[in-house]
Amino acid sequence: MANNSSSRGLTSIPNLFTLLNLVFGCLAIVFILQTGEALVLLQQEGYTDVNLPEKITWGSLLIFAAAVIDFLDGFVARLFRSTSQMGGQLDSLADVVSFGVAPGLIIYQLLRISYAQQENGLDISIGWLLPAFLVPCAAAWRLAKFNLDIEQRGTFKGVPTPAVGLVIASFPLIIHYQVFHLQFAFINKWILYAIILLLSYLMISDLPLMSMKVKDLTIKNNLARYILLFLAIIAVFSLRWAAVPAIFILYVIISLAFKNKTT
Repeated sequence: MANNSSSRGLTSIPNLFTLLNLVFGCLAIVFILQTGEALVLLQQEGYTDVNLPEKITWGSLLIFAAAVIDFLDGFVARLFRSTSQMGGQLDSLADVVSFGVAPGLIIYQLLRISYAQQENGLDISIGWLLPAFLVPCAAAWRLAKFNLDIEQRGTFKGVPTPAVGLVIASFPLIIHYQVFHLQFAFINKWILYAIILLLSYLMISDLPLMSMKVKDLTIKNNLARYILLFLAIIAVFSLRWAAVPAIFILYVIISLAFKNKTT
């Protein structure tokens, strides 16, 4: 009995990490939504510069924290050899919140900020903001498809949901730190609509994209991954927060270029 209890306890450890991922996602949503008064002030003061409500950036950082935990729960599961169907389902449910709903609400708020630049922009019909929710819908679709498709282990069909979540989470940080003056691009409603459509399509598509899990460290089997890693390191030091969308674009391009050479 003691051995069984100990085994169940070890099996639960990765699930606790997964639940922490979910908690960070929920906290991110709380911060992202607490921006109403700041939006009103921004509209009253005008847009000589972009002063993003700071709580959105905290929401972004919590999404990044959720991604770290999401990585760790898989690592811990392998460490304790305690992978289970329960853990897989729980992981997907947490990912829908942290990398689907929370990023979708970031887009929602950025659209509100975009419309706030117009006269009476805060009174815009919610219909113009609803496209933001295509992101969580596509994320849920992507995760459900992943759970049912046993072939998606060495390669992915469509972009992984956490990758899209991190790309969107980087937008408020790029705006806040005014990286290369890109902040104005991410409060342009037409650019945001295009991003929504592109990222949603990439999630639900069947594009063959590489997994970052490796079976060995040989150059032959991991050339694409090593190239991506090398370019990602350069991007992090040269592009700051803009490195996140840059690495995402590189990931898609390299995956498609090496689609028949990754395992």
